[in-house]
Amino acid sequence: MSVADGPAPGRHRGSSAAEVMVEVRGLTRTYGSGAGTVHALRDVSFDVAPGEMVAVVGRSGSGKTTLLNMVGGLDRPDTGTVQVDGTEVTALDDAGLSRLRRETVSYIFQTFGLMPPLTAAENVGVPLRLRGTPVAEREERVALLLDLVGLRDHAQQRPAELSGGQQQRVAIARALAGSPRLLVADEPTGQLDAETGLAIMALLRGVVESEGLTAIVATHDPVMMSLADRVLTIADGRIEE
Repeated sequence: MSVADGPAPGRHRGSSAAEVMVEVRGLTRTYGSGAGTVHALRDVSFDVAPGEMVAVVGRSGSGKTTLLNMVGGLDRPDTGTVQVDGTEVTALDDAGLSRLRRETVSYIFQTFGLMPPLTAAENVGVPLRLRGTPVAEREERVALLLDLVGLRDHAQQRPAELSGGQQQRVAIARALAGSPRLLVADEPTGQLDAETGLAIMALLRGVVESEGLTAIVATHDPVMMSLADRVLTIADGRIEE
């Protein structure tokens, strides 16, 4: 089975249902005050099993990005807790959060976030440089990942020389460089056309399988739900399966 094909939708991988990679309990997050108060999250709770790909679906402003930011430690809730791979994210200090994002959680954003002066290979290698990975090991990992996302022949091209879909593939490879346990993707197809977007989602599904990852993917497109093991729908800050 190719990476682009991925496993059959609905198939759960990895460990038993008793094990949990992500545990969210009672999250609330409010912005503003008075008439301008926005209840971004309202008592949100759910679990994600190891090896599971979960889609979070909802309209713009429903709370998807806020929820993903809480899971990855980019924001803190007003109340509630988040545990990722046994670590309570909501209790970490800045150094602990940096370590979490360096070693356990990786992100993919719809804006790609690539560094324009660097080639595709150099962009993918940035996390490994930050970790001080030896050159030979870094180059081997970068080549493997570019091959995984189908960009072996584009390694020396810069972002401006790549299509939107190719740039997102580079971003996916970069997110995988440090061998994270959890992949968080915030509307990774938001700037792509429908056909390219579906290809990227199929690729994400495939790399979750091949790399043994757990993934939470926020999307506004119900069509993307078919590629996930499970769908969580969020509306007005409340979530349901």
